[in-house]
Amino acid sequence: MVLYLLLHTFAITILIVITVSRFLSTSAASKHKLPPGPKPWPIIGNIPHLGKKIHVSLQRFSQLHGPLISLRLGSQLLVVASSPAAAAEILRTHDRLLSARYVATIVPYDTAELDRKAIVWSSNCNNERWKAFRAMFRNQIFSARAIESQASVRERKVSQMAEYLDGKLGEPVRIGEVVFATIFDSLSNLMFSRDCIGFESSSETAKRLKSLIWRMMELGTKTNLAEFFPVLRKLDPQGLRREMFHCCNELYSVWQPYVTERRERRRRGERFDVEDFLDVFLENGLDDDQIDWLTLVSSKGKKMELFSAGTDTSMVTIEWAMAELIRNKGAMDKLREELKVELSSLLKGKPIIDESEVSRLPYLNAIVKETLRLHPPAPLLLPHRAQETCEVMNYTIPEGAQVLVNVWAISRDPTVWEDDPSSFKPERFIGSKVDFRGQDFELLPFSAGRRMCPGVSLATRQIPLVLAALVRSFDWCLSNGEDPTELDMSEKFGTTLEKERPLLLVPSRSSL
Repeated sequence: MVLYLLLHTFAITILIVITVSRFLSTSAASKHKLPPGPKPWPIIGNIPHLGKKIHVSLQRFSQLHGPLISLRLGSQLLVVASSPAAAAEILRTHDRLLSARYVATIVPYDTAELDRKAIVWSSNCNNERWKAFRAMFRNQIFSARAIESQASVRERKVSQMAEYLDGKLGEPVRIGEVVFATIFDSLSNLMFSRDCIGFESSSETAKRLKSLIWRMMELGTKTNLAEFFPVLRKLDPQGLRREMFHCCNELYSVWQPYVTERRERRRRGERFDVEDFLDVFLENGLDDDQIDWLTLVSSKGKKMELFSAGTDTSMVTIEWAMAELIRNKGAMDKLREELKVELSSLLKGKPIIDESEVSRLPYLNAIVKETLRLHPPAPLLLPHRAQETCEVMNYTIPEGAQVLVNVWAISRDPTVWEDDPSSFKPERFIGSKVDFRGQDFELLPFSAGRRMCPGVSLATRQIPLVLAALVRSFDWCLSNGEDPTELDMSEKFGTTLEKERPLLLVPSRSSL
């Protein structure tokens, strides 16, 4: 009975705090002309209106209320842009005021710590430390010279992927898992000059890494009550933040021996034939905490830095591209013909595809663009936060509001993409100047402005290379004689937009 009274009192106290918080925030908001949106319920706001596929719900609201809308999620104000013009206002015109980062509650570190060691999740991108980090990535990690010098690493890992699949002929394989291992180990070689996972590694380290990665992916997709009511942040009633912190520390312990070994070798004055990302970090004076964070593999739902950004987005894009090619025989045939004609003379029987040549194939790259349009890996760009109150499209965005761009809605807007925007048509990009490097706001898979993905140049090399290898090296079919046109293309919402049902394909000897 005593326990019941205590719990009852605690629940009432929390309700009062939330109600007062809601009243105060509503009173403050009433002084401003907020963007329109669906009418919120008391206390919980618009949470019941969202459903499981939030990007679709937000698109529906934008169709009813306009390209810039606002919602209440518990005590949080959310502003969403769903047109190229609205996206340009947020990511270009008012980029300085709206480029602060809204840090997800599940990220297990406070703002000051993130500002010291993060680039993606740093709350402020207008300070000197963040600018120095960004310059390091732009000029050393992802410069044109660095990307070109790393091509042989990516080509080698793709060749190993083909060898692995060659041993799986006639067997169903999960394309996403194979691509994940390929890209993950490509990045681990660029970072540490060694593999970390492998395709079927039996080492304890590889098993541990895979287990942690998939657990963090699961954590990132869970609904977190503390996200909607910050008063619950420290309480962490579901334990999600605590478990994420535990997973982060586990992953740090995997990287730490690599960093310690490299520091020791550098202290002894040893020189290396190949400079990797870790060398760049050490030369720039980063401490172990900063290196740990930048190499962290986090959940798909709440991505953090290098590995997650580079692996998740590329993996889901390639899986979606293969799914669309399986469903669209005409597109698959055109791609295979292009690969046959253009690559056969260049490769002259070599098993390794040349990355520099693949990047010049027009139809292949049109397929990549169309996949990124129809299935943007991040349907809602990682949340921004207004660091000052500002006026956007004649509406007020108050300081502290969370700001999102619904890339998925923009990519399917019939007023922007007139030729059947819900259909897979790579031809729409043949001869088109529309690109995804942050200047064309109708195509924003990598964002734009200060918060644009720093690894876009790496992704635009890696994705077509892996896709070309899969299509050139093997013929593919669905298992059990399924009809390709009936392939389930349902989406699983998260920060990364995955297929709800993983793509299961059977490879056979290529007929090219």
